[in-house]
Amino acid sequence: MVASAVSRIRSGGFSPRLAIIWAVLAVLAAAIVLIERGDRAKMETGEDARDERMLLPVSIFDIGAVEVVNKGTLYRFERDAAGVWFYHGIHAEAQAQHEHTVDPKGAARIDKAMTGFGRTRMERQFPLNVQADEFGVTRPEIFIMVYAPGSPQPLARYAVGIVAPDGVSRYVLPVGKANVVTIPDFHIDNLLKLIASFAVAPAPENSAVAPR
Repeated sequence: MVASAVSRIRSGGFSPRLAIIWAVLAVLAAAIVLIERGDRAKMETGEDARDERMLLPVSIFDIGAVEVVNKGTLYRFERDAAGVWFYHGIHAEAQAQHEHTVDPKGAARIDKAMTGFGRTRMERQFPLNVQADEFGVTRPEIFIMVYAPGSPQPLARYAVGIVAPDGVSRYVLPVGKANVVTIPDFHIDNLLKLIASFAVAPAPENSAVAPR
C-alpha cells in the first residue's frame, strides 16, 4: 500500500511545476517585505532627507532665481513660468531701470551652470572671526543670493571669500551661520564665467527687452 501511494504521488499527485511557482511566489513575498522594511528604516533614520553637506538648503530645481553680485554689479538669472532659465539682466544697485533679456540660446548654458552650482558640497568649517576676516567674507567682492519661485526675499545668501591656500577651495560664509565653510572653487569660477559670457555678449535679435 505504501508503495502504491508513492507511485501515485510520482505519477500525478506531485507537480514539479507547481512547486516552482510556489517557490517564486515565496521569494517575491520575501522581497516585498524587505523593501518595505528598508523604506521604513530610511524614514526613521532620515536617510531620505537632504544631505546636510549641500551648500544650498533645497534642490536647485526648487530655486526660482539666483543673483550674483560681483564687484558691485548684480547679475540675475531667473526661471520663467515653464521652468526655463533666462538671463534677467545686469544693473548697478543705483539704477532705477535695467534691461530684461530673454535669450533662448543661453538657457542651456545657464541650466548647466546652475545645475553644477546646485551640487556644491561644503568641505571644511572654520569659526568666523569678524575682526581678522582672514577668509575675506566680511567685505566680499562676490555675493550670491538664491530665491524660491516668486519670492522677493532670499531663501539663502552667501558671502564668497578668498581662495584657500590649497588653491582649489574657496571660503564661503552662509549668512546667518557661525562658521565659514570651504567649497570647490570651480563652482564659483563657473558662475563668474557665466556672468562674464552674458556681460560681453550682444543682445540676440529675438531678445525681449523691457524696463523693470
